Amino acid sequence: MAFLYNIFINLFIFGMKVFSLFNDKTKKGVEGRKESLQKVKSAFNKSDKVIWMHAASLGEYEQGLPVLEQLKEQFPEHKILVTFFSPSGYENVIKKKNIADVICYLPFDKKSLVKEFVAQFSVELYFTVKYDYWYHLLSELKNQGAKTYVISALFYDSQSFFTSYGKWFVKQLQKNVDWFFHQTEMSFALAKSIGLTKSSVTGDTRFDRVRQLRSRDNHVDFIKEFIGENNKVVVFGSSWRSEEIILAETFRGNPYTKFIVAPHDLKRVNRLKELFPEAILYSEIHKTELPIHEYEILLIDSIGLLSKLYSYADIAVVGGGFHDAGLHNILEAATFGVPVVFGNHYKKNPEADELISLDGGRAFEKEGMAADFVLYLLKNPEVLESMSKNAEKFITEKPNSTELIIRKILS
Repeated sequence: MAFLYNIFINLFIFGMKVFSLFNDKTKKGVEGRKESLQKVKSAFNKSDKVIWMHAASLGEYEQGLPVLEQLKEQFPEHKILVTFFSPSGYENVIKKKNIADVICYLPFDKKSLVKEFVAQFSVELYFTVKYDYWYHLLSELKNQGAKTYVISALFYDSQSFFTSYGKWFVKQLQKNVDWFFHQTEMSFALAKSIGLTKSSVTGDTRFDRVRQLRSRDNHVDFIKEFIGENNKVVVFGSSWRSEEIILAETFRGNPYTKFIVAPHDLKRVNRLKELFPEAILYSEIHKTELPIHEYEILLIDSIGLLSKLYSYADIAVVGGGFHDAGLHNILEAATFGVPVVFGNHYKKNPEADELISLDGGRAFEKEGMAADFVLYLLKNPEVLESMSKNAEKFITEKPNSTELIIRKILS
C-alpha cells in the first residue's frame, strides 16, 4: 500500500502543478512550497527544539491557536513552526502579527522532501488540527522521536478510514499518532471502532477562541454612527450569492433595521454595489455627504473586521451553507449572543446541529425561507431575545478544551 500511496502522491503533485497553470490559488500553493525549505533553514538549526502546528487552512489555524499559545507559555524557549496546506490559510496569517518563528507551506508528502525538511530542526511536539494526515510526515516525525497529536479531531463515517482500502492508513495512524483529542463523542466512537483507541473527548478549541473575543476591544470606527438610535442590526458574515438573495428580500421596506454585509471574497463587493446602489462602502464612509445613519446597508470592503462586527449584531446570517462550499464560522456570532441563520449544507460542522437543538440558530434549505425567518425575528422581539440567550449559553457552557488538551500533553 505504501507503493500505491507514493504513486498517488506523485499524481497529486503533477495534478497540482498542471492545475496551477489555470488557477491562481493553486499556483500560490505550488510556488510557495519552493520557499519552505529555505525558510526553516534560515530560522532554525538542528539543535533547536521546535513546537510545530500544522493546519490545512485558516479555520483549522484558528482552531489550533489557543493550544499553540498555551504551549508557547509552557515552553518559552522552544521555537514555533506553523505550516499550511492551503493558500487561503497561509495568505491570511502571514500578514498578521503571530507567535510563530516560521510560517510556511507544508512540503508535498514525498519521502525525500519530508525527510530533508524535518532534518533541519528537532521537533519536540507536533500537532495537526481536525484532519490533515500525511503518511511520510507522520512516519518521519515518529522516527525522530517527536510527540504527535491531533487536536479537535473530527471523524465521520464517509472518510476513507472506514473503507477496506483505508485500513492500511489506519494502521499508520495507530503507530504514528500518540493521542487524538476529539471534538465530539461521535468522532471518538468512530475512531475507536477502527482501533484508534489512544484518544479522549475534549471538545472543540474554537469555543475557547471565540470566548476570548468577548473580552477584547471590539470597537469598529463609524459603526455606532451608522446604526443610529433604536435600530436592529443584521450582519451578513462571509456572504455568498445566496445571502445576497436573503438581503434583497429583507432590507427593503423594513424600518428600524440596519444591514452590514461582509462578503466571503472582497471581489464580490462590486457586485453587491451594483445590486444595492443605495448601500455605502466602509472604505468611503468618511467621504459621504449624507449623515451616516441615513444609509440602510453598509458593505464591508476591508478584511479582519467581521468578528468585531458581530458584537454589534442582533441577528447574524452566515454564508456558505446554501451550497457545498461549506458553512463558515457560526461561533464568532453566537459568542456575542447573536442568533445565527444559515443554509443546511453543514455536515462537517457538528456545532451547527447543537446550536439548532438549543434554539440558538436555524438552518434552511431555501434562501426565501431564511429571509422569512429573519423578518419574523425582527417583528418578534421576545423570540429574538430568547434565541440570543440560547446562543450565548451555547458558547459559555462548553468546556475549556485547551486546558484539557494541555493537561494531557504535559502529563
